[in-house]
This record gives sequence, C-alpha cells and structure tokens, in this order.
Amino acid sequence: MTEGAPAIFMAMEASAIGAAIRQSRWLYMSANIGHIVALMFFAGAIAVMDVRLAGGLAATAPGPLLRRARRFAIAGFLGLVLTGGILFTAEASHVVLNRVFQIKAALIALGLLNVVWVEAIIMPKIAALPPLSPMPAGARQGALASIAIWFAVAICGRAIAYF
Repeated sequence: MTEGAPAIFMAMEASAIGAAIRQSRWLYMSANIGHIVALMFFAGAIAVMDVRLAGGLAATAPGPLLRRARRFAIAGFLGLVLTGGILFTAEASHVVLNRVFQIKAALIALGLLNVVWVEAIIMPKIAALPPLSPMPAGARQGALASIAIWFAVAICGRAIAYF
C-alpha cells in the first residue's frame, strides 16, 4: 500500500475483497484477461459507430446500425467497469496515485461527455436518415474525438503498469 493514498482507497485495498483478489490464483488474472476482451468488444463497437458517424459505411442507414453498435459498446463498457473495478480494488492505494491512471480517468470522463454530446445533439438528426445521406454537421468531429479519446484511454490503461 502507498501511505499517501486517501484512506478510502487504502481501506478498499486492505479489505477482504482486495485481499481475496490478490491471493486468488485465478481472479486477478481472469479479470485482466476479461478487461482486455471487454476492451476489444468495446473498441470494435466504437469503431463501427465512429466510422459511420464520420461518413463511412454510407450504404447502411445510420440509425439502425448505430443503435445496434451502441448496445455492444454499452456491454463492452460495463465489462470494462466490472473487470477494471476488480483490478483496481487489488491495488487501489497504489493505482489511485498513479499519474497515468489519473489521466486515464479524466479521459474516460471526457469520452463519456463526448458520448452525451453525440447522443443529445447528433443522434436525433440521423435517427431516420436513409442510406447514402450525408451526415449532419458535427458528426465527423464527434467521431474523430471519440476515436482519439478512447484510443488514448487504451494506451493509458496499458501504460499504468510502467509508471
């Protein structure tokens, strides 16, 4: 444990759950693998959504495609939250002080704000668009921001162990 960490994170790590995760032969490793699988699932769904929002896959009506991909993205994100929570609990006092983790958390918040913006502003404009219709203003920017943000989140996630 790291002495400079807030007490709640030290308590989380020292809890029976934190100890069980660290002492288990399979739990931490399984959560780590699950985190990577969930990341691939999430990234695939986000890639489909962002490519469509940026104007690709134009032969497909954007509304139905984005609705289906959104379900997969949500499932992947929930998998990331679950497995990430397990990984975090095992080393909470150390990870919470890690600058790369702090950047990752800020980027996740920024990514979620971008999702809210796209859902509130862009999605109502494209819900009923037919195939081959041009995307509305802002769709491309939201997609490019999404790609950049989530890619940076993934890079930070992998880099946490090295800082």
